[in-house]
Amino acid sequence: MSSKRGDINNITEAYYSGLMSSCGFRRKDIDKPIIGIVNSWTDVNPGHEPLAKLAGHVREGVWANGGTPVEFNVPAPCDGMAQGIGMHYILVQRDLIAASIESMVKAHGFDGLVFLCSCDKIVPGMLMAAAHIDLPALFLTAGAMQPYKEQGQVYVTCDLKEAMGKHRVGDIDDATMERWITGMCSSSGTCSMFGTANTMGSFLESTGIAPLRSSTMLFSSSAKVWQARGVGERIVDLVKEKKNFRSYFTDDALQNGIKYISATGGSTNAILHLIAVAKALETSLPLHKFDEVQASVPVIAKFKPSSQYNINDYDEAGGVAAVLKTIQGFLNLATDMAFYGTTLKEVVDSVQGPVNREIIRDISDPLAEGGCFSIIFGNLAPLGAVVKKTGVDPKMYHHRGPAVVFNSEEDVRDFMLTKPVEPGSVLVIKYEGPKGGPGMREMSIPAAMLVGMGLHTSVAMITDGRYSGASKGPCVGHIAPEAWDNGPIAAVEDGDIIEIDLNTNSITLHVPEQEIAERLKKVIKPQREVKGSLQAYRQGVAGSEEGAAWLFR
Repeated sequence: MSSKRGDINNITEAYYSGLMSSCGFRRKDIDKPIIGIVNSWTDVNPGHEPLAKLAGHVREGVWANGGTPVEFNVPAPCDGMAQGIGMHYILVQRDLIAASIESMVKAHGFDGLVFLCSCDKIVPGMLMAAAHIDLPALFLTAGAMQPYKEQGQVYVTCDLKEAMGKHRVGDIDDATMERWITGMCSSSGTCSMFGTANTMGSFLESTGIAPLRSSTMLFSSSAKVWQARGVGERIVDLVKEKKNFRSYFTDDALQNGIKYISATGGSTNAILHLIAVAKALETSLPLHKFDEVQASVPVIAKFKPSSQYNINDYDEAGGVAAVLKTIQGFLNLATDMAFYGTTLKEVVDSVQGPVNREIIRDISDPLAEGGCFSIIFGNLAPLGAVVKKTGVDPKMYHHRGPAVVFNSEEDVRDFMLTKPVEPGSVLVIKYEGPKGGPGMREMSIPAAMLVGMGLHTSVAMITDGRYSGASKGPCVGHIAPEAWDNGPIAAVEDGDIIEIDLNTNSITLHVPEQEIAERLKKVIKPQREVKGSLQAYRQGVAGSEEGAAWLFR
């Protein structure tokens, strides 16, 4: 129990108890385990809009099991809405969310925590906080958005991004584009694709800190109420059992989660986030170690936009539980699934029901061997870069072509909208790294436009920024060192030949090393004066190979 609460005769408790009383809490309420409900509800993010209602049901569970629920909120930006200038602030908020939670929890001395979250930077920010604070903690996500259906076809959010490219080349008309804009994102819930939101949400399930099916079921399911009450009840048990977060969210659990992500073709952003989470855990997860772990499993499932299956399809096929059961031979089954109070072995042994093996392949019939990512190195990326290999057409595993160079996302967007993109080329977007952006913006729309324009089988795109978890195609991100730190990508000029080989995990700038060194001496950075949080971020953030960590370096 918190040191703020104790003997009623201790006069030093008076201020705390008096102020809690003014919020409506009785003495006997204060003497119970105080459970902080960390809510990222907002009505300007569909993935978080349902969390106001779910928080009420978490409260019910906490009260029912002898705890006292108290709720506070954190920011919850939507990556999809925060394009262009707004994207500078997105990755920054991951660490700001973690810092704000730490500050509130440490100030008020809560006993346990329930994290309500859904989307791309909020789940990782809350994970970082849970790992650092090390109180009993559980998570719950809002559930998935209803897919959109039109003339027998099923569409989800990532299809809307690709529609921009289709509209650009005349494959769809203005009326269709307008209909899709207003209809395709058809309800609350997380976008029904395997971007960063659902990669990280289902990661929570795979490590036992959230209920199974919580990320894949539709947001409107009545089972969400049951889950919320169950999480509220279970967190009180964990407090009473004195089971702090690090006692069950261990290195083994983290590695199980990485293997799960790799087996399901997850988001490259997970690499950034889990390296940062490992830092908060005070454990080591360098890029080469992440690669070693993720490459140890076969890929048995892929979802939108890397296949035709959406998250609702995944849920109906058996969901995370079916994947864990399928890849159990690669997992540490002794790990503690905290929500269930059992080991992973007991959880997978209890999994029943049919599995759709067209969607979740059997281990004897995988989609690919050696994991879903390619972690690549070379003279253009001495500290590494990442690609979602399972989102790349095999004919583009090896690509060699001339560079077309841009200094920002806006530059490449304008180019793609107004000028021809030559097949065979390599689009190079620099000064979008953690410091250079600042904020390591995602090249989500340019990457989707490339697909919509039908160029993802002939044109590659590389950047020291990052991509959406829902990006597909030959998109190389996280190139390190970044251009702002005088990494070799800063030396690339129009016409230079770049070679990308996912078979050998290499990326090469075919320019003599002496010439690269001479160019780097003459590099002039673009003028990007920033203030406030962006300035602080630029001054404090680590490179992408270290998770772009700002708070826990």
